[in-house]
Amino acid sequence: MDWRRLKARVLEAGAVRLTGRPADGYVSRSAAGPSAGSSGSLFFSTGAGRRVRAGIDEGSPIEIFHRGGGEADLSIDGDVFRGRLEPAALHCPRQAYITVSGSCIFHCRYCMVPSLPGRRKGVEEIVGMVAGVADRIDAVSITSGVASSIEEEEAYVLEVVAALASFDLPIGVSIYPGPETPARLRALGVAEVKFNLEAATEALFCEMCPDLSWDGVWDSLQSSVALFGPGRVYSNVIVGLGESDGDLERVMGDLAAAGVIPVLRPLTPAASLADRPRPSAERLLRLYKAHDRILQQAGLDPRRALTMCSACTGCDLTPGRDV
Repeated sequence: MDWRRLKARVLEAGAVRLTGRPADGYVSRSAAGPSAGSSGSLFFSTGAGRRVRAGIDEGSPIEIFHRGGGEADLSIDGDVFRGRLEPAALHCPRQAYITVSGSCIFHCRYCMVPSLPGRRKGVEEIVGMVAGVADRIDAVSITSGVASSIEEEEAYVLEVVAALASFDLPIGVSIYPGPETPARLRALGVAEVKFNLEAATEALFCEMCPDLSWDGVWDSLQSSVALFGPGRVYSNVIVGLGESDGDLERVMGDLAAAGVIPVLRPLTPAASLADRPRPSAERLLRLYKAHDRILQQAGLDPRRALTMCSACTGCDLTPGRDV
């Protein structure tokens, strides 16, 4: 089994069974997105930039045996792979990936955040968090729910970004955008942005995120490319909401043609989609080939990513990295 198939199988399962020596120092927990409120996750790496993130579930058919000191073996389908558990600086390895507001007024059907008692972190608190890991990170990434309004959240995130400028690290931001969000982030020196279409089609977007605007996200993505440059703008597209492979190929092609790198995110069944299946390993591998071809044709390379998901790659099969 090669690395790409191994990773696809882990993403299909969504979780691993953790055994062996205590590994608390390698377990992280999410405050945003579908994994918010879960029992935690870890990162397994075989080196050369190859890593996969998985939840922890005693019932998983995939085992990670921690031999101590981060050294670990992953057992899957009768094969054993030797690697390491990577410690997360904040949420993921080599980044301070911070959720500003852990609550949201919107109710996207795949997201647990609106049902959780999340809070907003203070600006000085966030600065302190980054300072605490500054010696082991290469970037800062900021995401957020929407605590009271899109406009108010943007204003607060701008305060956070301004306060983090002194660290002289690339900053990536992923929030729900308003019309002026890209220009305001760029004016503060943000290196990359990620505004998420989430669904492969407008109809699915309206079904999954009924209070948000598909056209608004597209407008922000297109204006961002002019400001940040092709390949510095990203958009998550969830795999498993009910779309076809053709739908995904079309939206990936549209994004790439606009200079945006699509990030294919396997569905984590949660909230009102808790009964949905995860996408199969075979589907993820099939989509990887289309994703790779579309990015190459557009001259876009996720290996150049400085921040956020395309720099981490733990949750997705990433062309150029997962080879």
